[in-house]
Amino acid sequence: MLGLFIILLLVLFLPFTIKFVEHNLEIFLFVMGLAAAIISGVFNRELLVQALLDPIKITVAVIIAGLLFKWFRRLLENGIRAISNMLPFRLFIALMVIVLGLVSSFITAIIAALVLVLIVSVLTLDKKSEIRLVVIACFSIGLGAALTPIGEPLSTITISKMHEDFYYLLQLVGPYIIPGVVLLGILAAILVKPERGFGLSNEDNIESYDDIFVRGIKIYFFVMGLTLLGAGFEPLINEYIIGLSSHLLYWVNILSAILDNATLAAAEISPAMSPESVKAVLLGLLVSGGMLIPGNIPNIISAGKLNITSKEWAKEGLPIGFSILIVYFIIFLFI
Repeated sequence: MLGLFIILLLVLFLPFTIKFVEHNLEIFLFVMGLAAAIISGVFNRELLVQALLDPIKITVAVIIAGLLFKWFRRLLENGIRAISNMLPFRLFIALMVIVLGLVSSFITAIIAALVLVLIVSVLTLDKKSEIRLVVIACFSIGLGAALTPIGEPLSTITISKMHEDFYYLLQLVGPYIIPGVVLLGILAAILVKPERGFGLSNEDNIESYDDIFVRGIKIYFFVMGLTLLGAGFEPLINEYIIGLSSHLLYWVNILSAILDNATLAAAEISPAMSPESVKAVLLGLLVSGGMLIPGNIPNIISAGKLNITSKEWAKEGLPIGFSILIVYFIIFLFI
């Protein structure tokens, strides 16, 4: 058990403290997952096959969506410009946040974030408005992408660990996530001001085919590592997490603000958990993941391409995230 604790600490803190690990997170998690599975004695042919198969769907989705985005980028850009000129500003902003959130479960959170960057570049708002828009939209994408196992690694690993079907997450957390995405769209329409300005610097060079396929390979190893990690951590989960109340699990996962939420999902979720506990873990991870840049893939992509600093993100993300957490918690208490 000591070995698993050491691996857990390494997984939680090395990506946050060492740049080399952060930049090679996929391989790092694969190695840590393999080590955890071996130490806990669960590494066998069946687990290896599962780890090889689990990432296929999301990897294919990421590559196909990336290719489509590359091929139709100019058409998409022209369409965004035309629609934004046609619709009232606040209606366009609301629809954009809602649509990106919902379709991210099919086009993947990564591609939704790239589309978001493109939209922000087209709108050319003032910097404060653009940062606020990006943060709110990333909350929406992070939530919406969890509705299917191809949307983001967190949903992929959750479906794998729970041994459930494609629609499991839609049924479990969809009634919470879909209204949340709609409310985020309304919030964006209220808070984002239609003031033109120089906006954010977009370093979004057109991706090469190599970029697209390398990203797919990275996602494959990322999910493969999470599968191994989740299986390896089962003894820890059964010993220390299963017995915790769903309310405590919900708030503990505020750690997802600084740590990748898919990694935490792999370390926490177990088929032995009750549906309420799984729901609490997922919503805690998903909401907290939007509060700071490291918490979720869309944040990292958007902040990197638009040069949003950690301080700028936190200024918008923390109050929005805590507000959403409180609202969901109240719903948990009374429904």
